[in-house]
Amino acid sequence: MHRTMISAAVLALVALSSAPTFAAPAHSAATAQATTQLPRSATPTHYDVSLTPDAAKSTFSGKVTITLNVTQATSTLTLNQLDMSFGSVTLTPVNGKGEALPGKAKVDNEAQTATFDFGRPIAPGAYKLAMDYTGLIGTQAVGLFSIDYDTPAGKKRALYTQFENSDARRMIPSWDEPNYKATFTLDVTVPASQMAISNMPATKTTTLPDGRQHVQFGRSPKMSTYLLFFGLGEFDRATAKVGSTELGVVTKKGSAPQAQFVLDASKDILKEYNDYFGVKYPLPKLDNVAAPGRSQFFGAMENWGAIFTFEYALLLDPAISTQSDKEASFSIAAHEMAHQWFGDLVTMQWWDDLWLNEGFASWMESRMSAKLHPEWKTYLSAVGVRDAAMFRDSVATTHPVVQHVQTVEQASQAFDDITYQKGESVIRMLENYVGEDAWRNGVRSYMKQYAYSNTVSDNLWQHIEKAAKKPITQIAHDFTLQPGVPMLRVTDIACKGGASQVTLEQAEFSRDQPTRKALAWHVPVVAQTLGAKAAGRTVVNGKATFSVPGCGTVVVNSGQAGYYRTLYAPAAFKQVATDFAKLQPIDQLGVLADSWALGVAGYQSASDVLDVASNVPLSAEPQVWERVAGVFRSIHGYYGADAARQKVFDAYAIERLAPVLAQIGWTARAGEADTIANLRSSLIYVLSEMNDSAVIAEARRRYAAQGTDPSAVPGPLRKTILSVVATNADAATWDQLHAAAMAEKSPLIKDNYYGMLAAAKDPALAKRALELALTDEPGVTNSASMIGVVAGRHPDMAYDFAIANMGKVNERVDSTSRSRYYPRLASGSTDPAMVTKLTSYAQANLAPTSRRDADTAVADIQYRIKVRNERLPAIDAWLAAHK
Repeated sequence: MHRTMISAAVLALVALSSAPTFAAPAHSAATAQATTQLPRSATPTHYDVSLTPDAAKSTFSGKVTITLNVTQATSTLTLNQLDMSFGSVTLTPVNGKGEALPGKAKVDNEAQTATFDFGRPIAPGAYKLAMDYTGLIGTQAVGLFSIDYDTPAGKKRALYTQFENSDARRMIPSWDEPNYKATFTLDVTVPASQMAISNMPATKTTTLPDGRQHVQFGRSPKMSTYLLFFGLGEFDRATAKVGSTELGVVTKKGSAPQAQFVLDASKDILKEYNDYFGVKYPLPKLDNVAAPGRSQFFGAMENWGAIFTFEYALLLDPAISTQSDKEASFSIAAHEMAHQWFGDLVTMQWWDDLWLNEGFASWMESRMSAKLHPEWKTYLSAVGVRDAAMFRDSVATTHPVVQHVQTVEQASQAFDDITYQKGESVIRMLENYVGEDAWRNGVRSYMKQYAYSNTVSDNLWQHIEKAAKKPITQIAHDFTLQPGVPMLRVTDIACKGGASQVTLEQAEFSRDQPTRKALAWHVPVVAQTLGAKAAGRTVVNGKATFSVPGCGTVVVNSGQAGYYRTLYAPAAFKQVATDFAKLQPIDQLGVLADSWALGVAGYQSASDVLDVASNVPLSAEPQVWERVAGVFRSIHGYYGADAARQKVFDAYAIERLAPVLAQIGWTARAGEADTIANLRSSLIYVLSEMNDSAVIAEARRRYAAQGTDPSAVPGPLRKTILSVVATNADAATWDQLHAAAMAEKSPLIKDNYYGMLAAAKDPALAKRALELALTDEPGVTNSASMIGVVAGRHPDMAYDFAIANMGKVNERVDSTSRSRYYPRLASGSTDPAMVTKLTSYAQANLAPTSRRDADTAVADIQYRIKVRNERLPAIDAWLAAHK
C-alpha cells in the first residue's frame, strides 16, 4: 500500500487510521506463531465467491462456499464480517458422507464477527461452508465502495474494493487475517455495458437474458484475504507483454492515454523485479486500476494482479501534471509492484511485522527510481525519507518498527512513517553494511523458501546473515525492536600518521525528552575525509575511536546510509560548514538535515543551519537548494503570527533564494535537467510563502494572461501558478477559481481545484472553503482533504470546524482514518489551548489503545511552542549580526 500523498503546493494534510477491536498475543521476533482474533478451530483453503452488486442502491448480494479444515471438534464456526445479513447457511462434509448441517448466524458488528451454530459437535475434517448474504456498498474507500465522477456525458459511478488492513470482511464473510491464506474464485453478475476486473483474468463471460452479464474469473494463487480485488465500471484497458505476463492499465473511459507512462514503466520494472527477486511474477496478468477521488488512508493498494491506484497518483495529464507527478507515478507503481513479492507472495504473519511489506516496498521503489531513471537523481531523496522517519521517531509516542498490534484500529495506525520511512532507511543501512550482492542473495533465498506463506522479521535476518556471512541480527534487532534515533557525538578528530582518528560517543536524539537515559544501538558507521577515496568503517556501541584515511575535514555518515544524527563538536562542525561546497551532494543534504534538526531540538544553536545555508553555492544540485528552501519555509512557519520578526527573516530568505530562481527562470529551457523543473516549482511556492511580491505578481500576471497567451501557464507549471494565485486570492479571485472547479469535467483537474480553494491565506476564504467541503459539490472523497488543506495554514480553525461538524465529517472520512484525521488537523497549532482540546477529544472519542496519534499531535504542538519561544531568538540574533 502506498500512503496518501501530500501536495506541497496546496499544503495537503495527510490523514490515516481507525476501526474496532481484537486481541493479539505479544509478538516475539523469534517465533513463527501468528497472533489471531478468531478461534483456531478451523482453517480455510478455498473461497468460491459469487457477487451481484446493485450500484444504484448501494447494496450487494453474495454467495460464498468456503472449503475448510476443522482442526478441533466444535459446534460453532466464527468468521469475520461487518454490516452483513445472512440467509441460508449450511456445512457439508467434503467426502459426501454425512448430512448438510444448517447453521444459525449470530452477528456481532462491534467485534466484526459472525458465529454460526450448527447445534451439534463437528468432527475434525474437511467441509464446505456455504452462505447467502447481503451487504452494503460504501462511499469511502473501505470494503466494496462506489465513486461518482464527472464526464462530458454526465455523472458516472464505478465500484472498487479496498480490503487492507481488515475490510475484506465487509464483502466476504471470511477468516480476514493475513495468516489465513487460501485460494479464491470470483464470479460476478453485472451490467453488460461495464467492465469487471479482478485479480485473475476472466475465464468465461456469459450474456444473460436480462441484459446483464455473468463473468467468471480464474482461480487465484494462495493469498491473504486483504489482497482480493473487484472493480466495475465504464473502463478502458490498455495492455503490454513482458514474457508470459500481460500488463494492463485500467482507467475510466477516455483516460487510457494518461496511463501510458505507467504502462511503459511497468514493463521495465517487472523485468527488473523478476531478476532481482529470483522468482518470476507468478500470475498471468498484472493490472493497475486507476480511480477518481482519494482516501485519507492510502494512495494505492497492491492487490495481487490488480493494483488499485487513485488517479492523482497514477495518471499524467499534460494540462496539469508536473515533473514531480511523473516521478511520483513511477515510484508508486514501483512500490505496488514490489509488493507483488514482498507482501503478496510472502506475507507477514501478523500486522506486528507490517514493515516487511511496506518498508521493503518503499526501499524497492527508491531503488528502481534511482536505477531506471538516474537523470532524476532520486538517490538524493534518501535523506528526506530518513528525516521524515526521525521526526516521528524522536518523540516519546514513537514505536518500534516491529510493533505489537492488538486491535483493528492499531493495525490501521501501523501504516505510518516508522513502518514506511524508518523501515526503508534501516534496510538501506543494512544493505550498505553487508553489500548489495549479499543482500540480494539473502532476499532471493528468503523469497524461495517462504513463497505463498507467512513470515516474521527474523526469518529474513536468518537468510541475509547466511548470504552475507556477516552477523547482522543484533544490529537489525536494535533498529527494529526498539524505538528511537541514535545520535553520535563527534567528540574528537586527530590527525595521526596521515589518517584521522575519529572518536564517537553514542547518545539518543529526542525532541521532547532530551535528558532521558539513552537507549543503546549497534550503529554501523561510515566516515570519510574530504577528498579521500577510501572510507573508514566501524560499528559503534557506546564509544569508539577508529581510523579514517586522510586528514582534513571529516564527514561522519558519509553517503548518509546510516540511521542516526551526527552531532559534531563546534570546531569540526565549523570545518564541515566552511567546506560545504566541496562535499558530495548527498552529504550536503545530510549536513543540512542534521544541523537543522539538532538546532531546533536544542543540541546546537538553531542558527547553525544558516551558517551552512550561507555556504551553499549557486551551482549546488537542485535538490540541495530545495532542502534549503524547505528549511527556510519551516523557519517562516515557526515565526507564525509574529509578523515583524517573520518579515525580517523572510527578507533574508528571499535574498538567498531569489537569485536561484532568476538563474533557472520561470520558463523551462530546452534540454534542462528534470531536477530543475522540480526546483522551479519549489522556489516559486516557497518565495510566494515568504510574500515575495515579485513572484506573487508574476504568478498573477500569468494567470490573468492565460486566456490570450497559451504559453503563460504551461502544463508543468500550472499547479504551481494556480497554487500561488489561490493562496494569495482575494474574494473575486477565489470565486473565479470556484467557477473553474465547478465547470471542470476532468476529475484529475477538478479535484486539484478544490484543494487549491482550501489553501487561501485569507481566514474568511478559508472559512468559505470549510463550508464548501461539507456540501456534495466537491465529491465526498475530496471533502476531508479540503479540510486538511485548510488546516495546513489555519489549524485551529479547521480543527474546531471539524469537531463541530464531526457527524458530517465522519461520513466523508474512511473509517480507517478517523483516529488520525482529527489530531493531524490540530498538529500544526501553536496555541497551548489546543493541547487541552485534543486531550478532551481523545478521551471522549478514542479507546486508550488508539490514542497514539492524538498524543503525537500534542507532542508536536508542544514542540512547536518550544521552538518558537526558545530557538528562534538565536535566529533573530544571527540575522541581526549578518545584516
